[in-house]
Amino acid sequence: MTFVPHGKHLIAGEWVAEANTFKSEPAHGDAHDFSIGTVDNVNAACEAAEEAFWSYGYSTREERAAFLNAIADEIDARGDAITQIGSQETGLPEARLVGERGRTTGQLRLFASHILKGDYLDRRHDEALPDRQPLPRPDLKMVQRPIGPVAVFGASNFPLAFSTAGGDTAAALAAGCPVVVKGHSAHPGTGEIVAEAVNAAREKLGLHPGVFSLIQGGNREVGSALVQHPNIKAVGFTGSLGGGRALYNLCAARPEPIPFFGELGSVNPMFLLPEAVKARGAEIGKGWSGSLSMGAGQFCTNPGIAVVIDGPEADGFVSAAREALAAVGPQTMLTDGIAEAFRSGRDRVAGTAGVQELLTSTCDLRNATPYLFETTGANWLANHALGEEVFGPLGLVVRVRDEGEMLAIARSLQGQLTVTLHLDAGDSALGQSLMPIIERKAGRVLANGFPTGVEVADSMVHGGPYPASTNFGATSVGTLSIRRFLRPVCYQNLPDALLPSDLH
Repeated sequence: MTFVPHGKHLIAGEWVAEANTFKSEPAHGDAHDFSIGTVDNVNAACEAAEEAFWSYGYSTREERAAFLNAIADEIDARGDAITQIGSQETGLPEARLVGERGRTTGQLRLFASHILKGDYLDRRHDEALPDRQPLPRPDLKMVQRPIGPVAVFGASNFPLAFSTAGGDTAAALAAGCPVVVKGHSAHPGTGEIVAEAVNAAREKLGLHPGVFSLIQGGNREVGSALVQHPNIKAVGFTGSLGGGRALYNLCAARPEPIPFFGELGSVNPMFLLPEAVKARGAEIGKGWSGSLSMGAGQFCTNPGIAVVIDGPEADGFVSAAREALAAVGPQTMLTDGIAEAFRSGRDRVAGTAGVQELLTSTCDLRNATPYLFETTGANWLANHALGEEVFGPLGLVVRVRDEGEMLAIARSLQGQLTVTLHLDAGDSALGQSLMPIIERKAGRVLANGFPTGVEVADSMVHGGPYPASTNFGATSVGTLSIRRFLRPVCYQNLPDALLPSDLH
């Protein structure tokens, strides 16, 4: 099946064209024209979302679960077409797109199952005590309720799992919140066909058309207007630190400030403890190279920093990592902008005093090839810029003098999505010293593994202290992410007829 985009926005169930257009920049295949979003599009979508909330926000969990499952079914029904347009736009191989589609539909079905169980509602009941002295206690019931329309920004690096019907959208719809998506201009055709799937599911179930809208990119004004619209009650975002911080500031500056749930940046450091390096340093080096270069290094959990105590064992780790990275061929990055940012980050690291190049290559156009650098612990501590994310397959080995300097490196870290410890039984004491530090720095702590490959599960936390994310109490992956779009409401002495159905 060949999919040819029509290039329109989906606003409240209608496909809307605009006179001004932008042209997609595919990795291969034909470019297509897409309507540029406008402030009027934003207003129409947000007004429809608010109107939809009066029905969708008070729908049953069974109705919302049916919607989520129907969206997954409609996405699967368009599977071949999604792979075709997604591969053209991003350059991602077919296998990765098929896998990402499976993750996307899996998230939708997981949330359907999750809300049917009802645990997320955190229902509480304190029965009335009319005879209590010195004062009686009223009957108190509490439950989590949806907050209202949510804005979701599509991510450049995940055209499916973090975009139109990705994790943020799934969590918001599961909670009972209509969604307005600002599509990413890196993969507008992929966004369009997924929006068609969502709309088909909505029509099948007879839901209000304002429950989901997609406004294509091409205009930064659209993003600003969306996060400032008074009907929007929260924002989900995955992207750059600069772009996310600008939107975060707009959310905070509104007459009614709203939460901005942004996943922004992380270098995902690994700490290699002495006994582990001695026993299997080369094995760790090879594994690191695979994780570092996975997906052209475009996963937000690629481990970009390796901290190791200097010595012969460290030499073995570095040698194995360099050899494995040297064998990695060019990979296509998703956009010209990502590729340019990768080259800029490479130049920044290479130009820092005290940094030694261990592996260099040629990176041009949208191709990415691995880079490996090395520095000392003292130089790392003196150059905070070395701790900034480079979005691509670039690794930096930090050789420290001793355990004390390793602890100092840990304390110097900004917030991270992940921190990994490679350790053996003889490393327990050092591991225990590191744990209080790194659990303050990261949303997920790993042992003897690599952070790429984020499991979509109840226990997963994909977030962390700033700048990994803008809200350290939230996650953008896993069922806990639904809590971002809920708020607790207490009902005092209300008759059952007035209570939400979830409290009956």
